[in-house]
Amino acid sequence: MSIGQTIEIIYQDKAGKITQRKIVIVGIRDDHIRATCLTTGAPRVFLVSSILTWQQEPQKRHA
Repeated sequence: MSIGQTIEIIYQDKAGKITQRKIVIVGIRDDHIRATCLTTGAPRVFLVSSILTWQQEPQKRHA
């Protein structure tokens, strides 16, 4: 994971709810990822330990 990268995550929140989101990473510090959620357009902070799985979005090819 790196700043500026778009990834798709499956995340479990404090209440145990599991969601799938696409995010753009804004910053990474310790166990926290600051990101913009592409689902809501809102800034969010995610705990790395609560991300169950993630994958990088494929790069778009230009003709």
